[in-house]
Amino acid sequence: MGEAPDPLSALAWLVEAGADEAVGDVPADRFLAAKAPARAPAAAAPVRPPVAATQPSVGLAADPQDSIGTAMERARAAGSLTELKAALEGFDGCALKRSATNTVFADGNPAHRIMFIGEAPGRDEDRQGLPFVGRAGKLLDKMMAAIHLDRTKAYITNVLNWRPPDNRDPSPEEAAMCLPFLRRHIELVDPEIMILLGAVSVRHVMGRSDGIMKTRGRWLEYSVNGRLVPVMPTLHPAYLLRQPAHKKLAWRDLQAIEDKIISLGLLERTASGG
Repeated sequence: MGEAPDPLSALAWLVEAGADEAVGDVPADRFLAAKAPARAPAAAAPVRPPVAATQPSVGLAADPQDSIGTAMERARAAGSLTELKAALEGFDGCALKRSATNTVFADGNPAHRIMFIGEAPGRDEDRQGLPFVGRAGKLLDKMMAAIHLDRTKAYITNVLNWRPPDNRDPSPEEAAMCLPFLRRHIELVDPEIMILLGAVSVRHVMGRSDGIMKTRGRWLEYSVNGRLVPVMPTLHPAYLLRQPAHKKLAWRDLQAIEDKIISLGLLERTASGG
């Protein structure tokens, strides 16, 4: 190690650099300060564990302002289709209900456990309070009859239970408020097969955003009460009214549906055996 710098030489260098004032009356040995050992950093304050909640959060009632939470709570509490219908009719959290004439719940017979799910009520459905009773409904009846079904042997509902104004697409928030009721609806019917009519139904039931032309005619699966149920997406009757040339595609889907129904023996069930 070299010798410590001469203080006089250092002072002369400072004067030449322009330092002509002292910052204090008592001289400080800067070289001594440089040799002093660095102080150890102060110990960090101990981190206290978070205080446990005094009551568990599981089972707390939904905030009345939380419409989706309220929908989930009411749907979960329904123990039968009758109770679920009453829960829907008493639910005011969805703005669609305010402009609708009726709550459109379902039609048909759930005993055979063949479940059709459409998109939303139209003008005729809103007026009568039943799904698929307009022009699209008449075509659906013909489609079902082609595979030996009718409303005494199948059960029909929609993703939405209230008609969107001017038949517009529902907003994501509006659909989210209806989905807890739809999922509970499916659980209570406990279907053996599900037929999804149109892209909106496929998107909200299966969570798939593919176009209906990509998903139709292909068997999917949906978990219901701990088991996997076969699901067939097909074209919505309203679409077929606009595009009659595609009825041949729907017919192929219907044939696959009929084969599945026969293999499951669903038409052999009586209304009391559901």
